[in-house]
Amino acid sequence: MATKADEMRLDIEELNSLLEKANRQRNKDILMLEIRKLQMAMTKLEQKDTSVKVTAPSLNAAQKCYEVKLNNYGWDQTSTTMKIYITLNNVHQLPKEAIVCDFTERSLDLRVFGLDNKNYHLPINNLCAEIDTEKSTFKVKTDMVVVLLAKKIARDWSHVTLVEKRIKDAKSPSMPELGEDNDPSASLMNLMKKMYQDGDDEMKKTIAKAWTENQEKQRNGAALDLKVTPLSQH
Repeated sequence: MATKADEMRLDIEELNSLLEKANRQRNKDILMLEIRKLQMAMTKLEQKDTSVKVTAPSLNAAQKCYEVKLNNYGWDQTSTTMKIYITLNNVHQLPKEAIVCDFTERSLDLRVFGLDNKNYHLPINNLCAEIDTEKSTFKVKTDMVVVLLAKKIARDWSHVTLVEKRIKDAKSPSMPELGEDNDPSASLMNLMKKMYQDGDDEMKKTIAKAWTENQEKQRNGAALDLKVTPLSQH
């Protein structure tokens, strides 16, 4: 009769066979993680005295994990990369295959398996702009995972997701209110400042050019006024 270790060995062989046929990286990561778990469990079984009966409930209890959805993260950016910081104590002590992250052009899906009997999950959807899935990756540091999103278009993002951007836009008026007591010139100036702060590089260049041309016209007009002087009366 096959022992539990023999059954695990057969499971590992079958999973390795599936791993060789798998094409998608996420499926490969899941298979590698399961193989790793079985290898560790089989090693523990083989190290125990064969006279000691190891029951299935005790193994299941040792491997039981529950999922924790992550909501908090920090972020920073350059013009080409958005960096997402996820703090998890002792995450650097996990095997490499226990941490996987999948990317689409508008999302990331981070999973951390078996950390203190917990499986952590961080999905971020509707990114503020498109990313390059081939160049996006992640790094594991002491008590932290850093996800590096490669931007398709090199420019700063106002937020990580479109949802956050829309919430901010909804809270702040898109146009300054013009009342009877308001100065139209000041309101226009405030609008141009807001457009400059929130705009991309092309928008900033356009506004700067318009501003420079307007200043030139004002200076030329002032110079013309100085040349036209009233005739003195005799």
